[in-house]
Amino acid sequence: MGRDGFVVPGDIQLASKKKTAVSSWVLMNDNGESTILDVDKYVIMRRVHIHARDLRILDPLLSYPSTILGRERAIVLNLEHIKAIITADEVLLRDPMDDNVIPIVEELQRRLPAVSTSFQGQGEEEDLGAQNDAEAAEENEFPFEFRALEVALEAICSFLDARTRELETAAYPALDELTSKISSRNLDRVRKLKSAMTRLTNRVQKVRDELEQLLDDDDDMADLYLSRKLTRASSSSSGSGAPLWLLASPTIGSRISRTSRASAVTTHEENDVEELEMLLEAYFMQIDGTLNKLSTLREYIDDTEDYINIQLDNHRNQLIQLELFLSSGTVCLSIYSLVAAIFGMNIPYTWRNDHGYMFKWVVILSGMACASIFLSIISYARSKGLVGS
Repeated sequence: MGRDGFVVPGDIQLASKKKTAVSSWVLMNDNGESTILDVDKYVIMRRVHIHARDLRILDPLLSYPSTILGRERAIVLNLEHIKAIITADEVLLRDPMDDNVIPIVEELQRRLPAVSTSFQGQGEEEDLGAQNDAEAAEENEFPFEFRALEVALEAICSFLDARTRELETAAYPALDELTSKISSRNLDRVRKLKSAMTRLTNRVQKVRDELEQLLDDDDDMADLYLSRKLTRASSSSSGSGAPLWLLASPTIGSRISRTSRASAVTTHEENDVEELEMLLEAYFMQIDGTLNKLSTLREYIDDTEDYINIQLDNHRNQLIQLELFLSSGTVCLSIYSLVAAIFGMNIPYTWRNDHGYMFKWVVILSGMACASIFLSIISYARSKGLVGS
């Protein structure tokens, strides 16, 4: 700040540095109602009670592997393009205008609201209504956070499976074309497909490893039971002494009033993670099937590479055989040229007089000798398996 009250450039830069980047989020409650929020990270941290290091996992500018973290009051979810924070009564999803995120928002709006259990009927319709009541009640018992988690897992598994099918559709014809005709164009096409397959395999493997890690640790799965933590917190505190963050939400407050009447739960029930385990196992099997498809495609690519290498080795062997024939013929012709050079020397000698008839015999015998040497070399090479029979 200058002496006369004017802002100097240094103060402007300092003020701009203090500004926090605003990110776009969509907030959905358990009624399926959505609200677009353009807030900074500190507002999100205060709302869902997580640390900055957990929120940093959801930063699209940073490359973090697929992660599902269970915190005291929230689930931090980072699965490819799905970056969400799930609490006991609401879901925060980042970048709601992204083309890959819009279908997830629509699916959350459809599946998050509680299913109505009010049916009316008489006679036989009463039995049907009672059955529907039981099914709806059972679905309503599924915790809110698990319904949101199921939508996210289903979306990412379907997304990766669709990318795998697209890759298979493009890869198998390209590999078959390469086996029929080896060319630079086909080789470059297969190279690009193999690179895409490697990247997709790494993405699928990260999601699979995260689900497997959760399934192997019951404590990590227990951390995802936000409603159970809410129940324990409400049973350990009186109505007047409830924490402010619980009383601030009418949805959670109504849950506290319902769960406080059934607060006597055993330790075994509190540590039971069978419900979440079955949910994770279903999508683990699906993502594992996608990984098996990619493994099968990789094996097909490796088999194609082996077949091409065998073809190239066969062509190389044929060239070596041709080189052997040409080298043997060159040696024989060199011997024939040596005989011609000896008799073609311009040196006077007496025995060449009156022996003109010997010319044809020298030519015939030299040719027969060279042909015999050539056949001997080829026969020796065949006996040693150097050339084909």
